Amino acid sequence: MRQTGTGLVRAIGRWSLVALVVNSIIGSGVFGLPGVLAGLLGRGSVVAVVLAGAGAAVIMSCFAEVASQFGESGGPYLYVRTAFGRLLGIQTGWLLWLSQSASPAANANLFVIYLAEFWPHARDPLPRFILLTALIGGFGWINIRGVQLGTRLNNVSTIAKLAPLLGIALAGLTVAALRHFPMGVAAPDTPDWPKGLLLCVFAYGGFESALMPLREATNPRRDTPFALLTAVFGCTLLYAAIQYVVVALLPATVHSERPLAEVARVIFGPAGAAVVALGALLSVLGYLGAKLLGVPRVMFALAEQGDFPAVFGRVHPRFHTPAVSIAVFMVFTWVLALVGSFAWNVTLSAVPRLFCYAMVCGALPVLRRKQPGAAQFRLPAGVFFAVVGTVLCLGLVTRADFSKSLIVGGIVLIGLVNWAWARWGRSAEAEM
Repeated sequence: MRQTGTGLVRAIGRWSLVALVVNSIIGSGVFGLPGVLAGLLGRGSVVAVVLAGAGAAVIMSCFAEVASQFGESGGPYLYVRTAFGRLLGIQTGWLLWLSQSASPAANANLFVIYLAEFWPHARDPLPRFILLTALIGGFGWINIRGVQLGTRLNNVSTIAKLAPLLGIALAGLTVAALRHFPMGVAAPDTPDWPKGLLLCVFAYGGFESALMPLREATNPRRDTPFALLTAVFGCTLLYAAIQYVVVALLPATVHSERPLAEVARVIFGPAGAAVVALGALLSVLGYLGAKLLGVPRVMFALAEQGDFPAVFGRVHPRFHTPAVSIAVFMVFTWVLALVGSFAWNVTLSAVPRLFCYAMVCGALPVLRRKQPGAAQFRLPAGVFFAVVGTVLCLGLVTRADFSKSLIVGGIVLIGLVNWAWARWGRSAEAEM
């Protein structure tokens, strides 16, 4: 463990970074999404999962080359700022912060929903308030106490969430092969491929939050490409296997809100369904921990670059963490979780995330010109894939729900004010 010049410590190793990426991708959606996809596409949903994985691989490969040029905190904010300047960098930082605050808020609400399967009063106002406060506050406190503690918790929660998913996938594939199950769900009369693919691509999103604490990674320029590409390959295999098992074993998938629990019930009986429900709870916990570890570092990076008040760049003298940034992010996420529902927060996170992806893909050829030879990982045909990734992201934006565009527009306005403040501050310093 080494201390950096900022007072932070490098404690996130290669496989811990892989776990952080996986935990940032796999939330609770995997426990319900297969049923939705089967209803939209039938047997074609397995193909859709693989195609979406290929699209995610294009975007994450662009991120891999860009990220291999940096060893500082900030993730997409830092990449876009370096490529396109302060204005677009600050806008990316704010859009990133919004999308990555809404995602854990949505999952915190989903934790309460799943917990209601065991304790029906969990969704009542007072218990919900206490649960959300304890969840978000607890993970915030753990991450303030030190990146080592947060990293260890992330590693444990990754294993805990993957165990039931891998168990269901392997057992389901075995049962489907031995019993010669046909592909049970037929395609609907009018398959909705655009919507199905959009949902699949979103299932692979969220990895960008794992790139924000790279100042605390032991060898970020080497390990980040490995973590991104390992995670997208592994998640694609897991998602495809789960989708196949659901389609093969549950002819009535389209009517199931908890398809993995129903698959577990078919294979293992009622006990299996309870284990899957517990796995969903653990998955949400892991996702929350990963976000509260990674996302606050974007505010720290903004302050470090002079684009935000210096207080957000303070490092706790004892725990060596950006405690102020973590606390502010924790409170903002808590407020979103309390005032918004699961669906509301998911929608709120979608559009800003896609814009951030498009900006980073577009940054790849620019950084090749600005920083030749800086990348430790160079993507073959990188400019071609950068164009494909940018077009894919902007195309998905047109399919997204813009019902929350007022909030996104407000964040863009705040970003403009922030940029004007930062520019004025630098001008005032130069005149002194």
